Amino acid sequence: MKQPVYKKGYFGRWGGAFIPEILHETFVELNLAYERARSDESFWKEYVHLMANYSCRPTPLTFAENLTNRFGGARIFIKREDLNHTGAHKANNVMGQGLLVRRMGKKRVIAETGAGQHGVATATMAARFGFDCTIYMGEEDVLRQRPNVFWMEKLGATVVTVTDGAKTLKDAINDAFRDWAARMDDTHYVLGTVCGPHPFPDMVAWFQSIIGQEARAQIMEQHGAMPAAVYACVGGGSNAMGIFQGFQNETGVELVGVEAGGKGIDTDQHASRMSGSRAAAGVAQGYKSMFLQDEDGQMLDTHSIAAGLDYVGISPILADLGDSGRVRFEAATDREVLEALELTMRTEGIIPALESAHAFVQAFKDAPKFSSRDAIIINMSGRGDKDIFTIAHSFDDPSWKRFIIDRGDEYRKSFEDAEYPPKKG
Repeated sequence: MKQPVYKKGYFGRWGGAFIPEILHETFVELNLAYERARSDESFWKEYVHLMANYSCRPTPLTFAENLTNRFGGARIFIKREDLNHTGAHKANNVMGQGLLVRRMGKKRVIAETGAGQHGVATATMAARFGFDCTIYMGEEDVLRQRPNVFWMEKLGATVVTVTDGAKTLKDAINDAFRDWAARMDDTHYVLGTVCGPHPFPDMVAWFQSIIGQEARAQIMEQHGAMPAAVYACVGGGSNAMGIFQGFQNETGVELVGVEAGGKGIDTDQHASRMSGSRAAAGVAQGYKSMFLQDEDGQMLDTHSIAAGLDYVGISPILADLGDSGRVRFEAATDREVLEALELTMRTEGIIPALESAHAFVQAFKDAPKFSSRDAIIINMSGRGDKDIFTIAHSFDDPSWKRFIIDRGDEYRKSFEDAEYPPKKG
């Protein structure tokens, strides 16, 4: 399958590797290791074998018959990355980078995480390969995704709460880069999305391309033709690039990336880089792309109900595909996301992650415009159980509120009655 073309790490006018001198040799080493892996057929075979036997690949392509009947028009298919190990597409990239780390002989991995799925996947990979692991996570995201923090720690990772800036994904990435600069000899940074300095955008896209390869074969088997359109949510863009690569060279297939519209793209509470009006070209966190920034080039705060989509920048690959018109970008508001989530749960018995539900919003809007002979694919990048606290709060569920209050009182009493922290032995 043809991969995105780059020249010295650039995709059109975007990309590059804007790194401090102290990291130069580390990136030379990483580029060499990655290029050798790309040219070694046995590496990809080992990767596919690992994913098949450890991570439940290939994930299904599910025909959403009830949603199809409800909207009319296109047949709706859902690529089920929620059934991948750790509950999201994130495992694809981290397991691939884990194999690369093992080749490089490093013993420690670090990562950033927003929604927590990349953090859980990285902690899982570290446990599987025997690496030490540290995860950086913004304080705001720690509060929103506490169950994922619990699992990261139980998997053996050290979770560092980042209190700088907006206390979200952008700030977690900054702290992870600082860590890497201090311990580059024994540490690899498992960047979680198709952003950052070269070779990360190309490398993460390569590992995630397994989604598109599978989806292409599955839609041909089930539908007998290419889909009319493919939908994916876009934060940094790893799940979008993963599935888009299976159809990028099919000019008859529309590729649609859905960003976080938050409270509305006419407000200052969203994360819409390509579909909004506040983004401009800039260089940050090692690469050139479109960033939400003010007139002085200062990065703006972002907002999304989905912790994994409130990133200030976007993949240089997707920025280039947006420039060329190959990808159409739309935005979904928080309210639209909750409505699409509830409809999907009630209609199909499937619970998308809040991030993934953004893609469902636009697919539902577009489905009636197509013929019944057409098919569309929604990439469901993750499962919604990680969002239980945010979703329950947003739906203002009274029984959930009662449960939280009662359980809080129960825990408080147990802490008061018990010796804390408990003695060992």
